[in-house]
Amino acid sequence: MVDILSLKESALVYLDRSGGLQKLAEDCRPFNGSHQIEAVYRFCVIVNPSDVMEVDPVLGERVLCDPLGSTALFQCVCFLAIKTLSLIKKIHTQSQVNVILKLTHLPPFPEYTLDLCSFPCGRGPMRPVTMEGLVIAMTRVTKYTQGARFLCVNDECPCSTGFHHIRVHAPGATESATVRSDFSCTSCSSPLREDVKFRVLGDKQLVELIHVKALDALSAHQQRSLRYQSVTLFLRDELCNSMRIGRLYRVLGIPAHVHQGSDITWSVEANGVQTWEPERKAVLKTQLQTLFPCCLSITTVKPLSCCHTSAEPREVCGSFWKLSKATEGFRWRFSAIAAHRFGLDVAPPGLYNTLKLSLLLSLVQNRADAKETTYNFDLLAVTTDTLVLDRLMTYSLSLACRGVRHQASGEMFASLARDEHGAGTANIHAGSALLATGGICMLGDLGCYKKERLDAIQSVLESCTVSVFVPGKKYGEDADQLLNFPVHCSFWALTDSTEASRRCRRADCAVLGTAEMGPVPVQLADAFGLVLQCRHVGGEQALLAQTLHMLQQAVQPGKLLYPSCWEFSTQDYKELVGHARSLKAEISAGAEKIIHGYYMASRRVRTQSHGVKMSVASVKLLISLAEAHCKLCLRTQVLEEDAVIAILLCENSVTLKHVLLELSCRGLSTCYPT
Repeated sequence: MVDILSLKESALVYLDRSGGLQKLAEDCRPFNGSHQIEAVYRFCVIVNPSDVMEVDPVLGERVLCDPLGSTALFQCVCFLAIKTLSLIKKIHTQSQVNVILKLTHLPPFPEYTLDLCSFPCGRGPMRPVTMEGLVIAMTRVTKYTQGARFLCVNDECPCSTGFHHIRVHAPGATESATVRSDFSCTSCSSPLREDVKFRVLGDKQLVELIHVKALDALSAHQQRSLRYQSVTLFLRDELCNSMRIGRLYRVLGIPAHVHQGSDITWSVEANGVQTWEPERKAVLKTQLQTLFPCCLSITTVKPLSCCHTSAEPREVCGSFWKLSKATEGFRWRFSAIAAHRFGLDVAPPGLYNTLKLSLLLSLVQNRADAKETTYNFDLLAVTTDTLVLDRLMTYSLSLACRGVRHQASGEMFASLARDEHGAGTANIHAGSALLATGGICMLGDLGCYKKERLDAIQSVLESCTVSVFVPGKKYGEDADQLLNFPVHCSFWALTDSTEASRRCRRADCAVLGTAEMGPVPVQLADAFGLVLQCRHVGGEQALLAQTLHMLQQAVQPGKLLYPSCWEFSTQDYKELVGHARSLKAEISAGAEKIIHGYYMASRRVRTQSHGVKMSVASVKLLISLAEAHCKLCLRTQVLEEDAVIAILLCENSVTLKHVLLELSCRGLSTCYPT
C-alpha cells in the first residue's frame, strides 16, 4: 500500500513549486474580510499532470486515475497549510475545505479520450477524459448545494455543535446525496438535522453535447445508418455560461453515474472547457509534387498585381493552382472559370453563373469560429425553376464547413422542454439556425412557409438574434424571462416568381419592389443581403440544355458530359473553399475608395429618385463580398477588381428589389466584367 504521508508530502512540494500555496493564500484573503462563518470554503487548485509526474509518479497516477482520492489528498494538504499559516481562523475541521482540482490537460492517449460516437460510453473507468462535440441544448443557470452543515439531535453528543458533519458535493452526486433528512451521527447514531443558515449554494447549468457528425442527418452529406446520442454535461460555478448553443468545444470532465431513484444515468462533470475547431484535412501533397516538382522550394507566388500575394501552392489543390498560374494578369478570369465549372452535376456550364458565383462567395466568407456576423451574408434566389436551384444549393451545402438543411417538420430557431435530470428548469434545444453556427442554414422554398414563420425569419435576419420566451410558472421560476441567442450563420433561400405573376394577372401589382418576388414580402426580401434573379437567359435553348443535362445524368451517371481543359471535382472545390476560407484578407485603399464612393453616390441618387434608403449594412455587405471574391481568387489583399464584383452584385440585388419590373430583369451575366 502506498504511503499516504509520502503522497501528501509530494502534493505539498508540487504546490510549493507551482505557486499553488501562494494562490491559496490569495484566495483566503476575501474570507478574512467577512465576519460570517461559512460551513464550506471552496478553493480551486490548478494541477498540471506533467509537472506532478516529475515530482512523484505515484501521485501523478493517482491524479489521472483516481480523481476523488487525489482530491482528498490535496484537501488535507490545503487544510494543514491554512491552519499552519493561519490563513483563515474560522476553519475548524478538514471537511470545511472544499478543494476542486482543475486539470490543465490530459495525456494524448486513447485511454484519456472519449469518442462520443462510441457505445456504450459508461463501461470504462470513472477517470478524467477529454471529448469534443457540438452543444445542441442547455438549461438556464440554477442553484445547487455546494456544502451543508449537519448537527446531531442528541444534545449530549459532541457532534451537536461545531463542524463535525459537513456534506460536500461530489462529482456525479445529486442534490439528495448532499442534503436530505435520513443522515445519522457517526458517534451516537442519532439522526442529524441540517443547520440551514450555513448552507452554501453554487451555480449549476446542464449542457447536452453530441458528436459533430450528427449534423450529417440535417445536411446535404451522405447520411449513414448510425445513431448518435448526446451526453449531459454538468457545468458548475465558474464554468457556467462558458458554452454557447451551436458551438464546438473540447471538454475535460469526469464521468459519473447519477442515481435517480431506480434509474442510473451516465453524465460528465465538466472540469475545463475550451473552444475547439476540427482540423482541416491537408491537401494531397503528392499530387502537387507530381504536377509541380519545384513547389516545395517556392514560398510565394508571383502576384497578379503589384500589391497582393496569393496562396502557397502546397495549400491548394493542383487543378486550381494550375488555373491560378494560367490566369495571371486576367482580373476576373479565375473566379469566372471557377463559377462556370461549378455544380456540373446539377446544371450545365453557362447556366446560373451569377448564382454559382454567389454561392461560392458565401461558402468562402463563412468561418467556423463565427465571431463576427459581418463575415456572413444571406442569399435569396428568385427563379421559375425551384427544383434545379434547390438541387444546386443542396450540392453547394455539402461544401460548407457546417451546413444544415432545415426540415419543414423541425424547429428553425429554438424550442423549450423540461429538464429530465430533476432540476425541472427549462431546457433550450437548438433549431436549424443555431445548429448551423459558423456555416450555412438552407431554408429552401419560402413558398412552403406560413406567414408567421416568414415574419420570424425576417425578424432574425434583421436582428441576428433569436428570442426565446420562458414562462416562469411552467418551469418553476418566479418571473417570466426572454432569452436572446445570437445567430451566426448565413441563410440560403429561394422563391418561385411564377406565383407572383399569376397574382399580378388577377390584381393590380404595380408597387415597386413587388415585381416577380413570388410569395416573399418586400420587407423580407430587403432583410436578405443579396437577392438574385435566376432566369434562363437563352430562353428555350437554355431550358432545352437543362433538360438534356438532367436526362443524360439519369441515363449515364458519372459520365463526363462537358470535356474541357479545366476539370474540377467536388473534392477540388471542397479544398479550394476550405483553404480560401482560412485566408485573412486586408482591404486596399483603392478598393475602399471605390466601395465608399459607390455607397455615397447610390445613397444620394436612390434617396432622391426612388426614396430608397441605403443603410450601413450595405457597406458591410460590399466589404464582405469584396473580401470573399479576394479569398476565392486565392489572394490576401482586396483589390479594385474585387470591389467591382461586389458593387455589381449589390447593384443587381438593389435593382431587383426596388426598381420596376422591366429594369429588374437585368442580370449580372449580361454585364460581367471581361
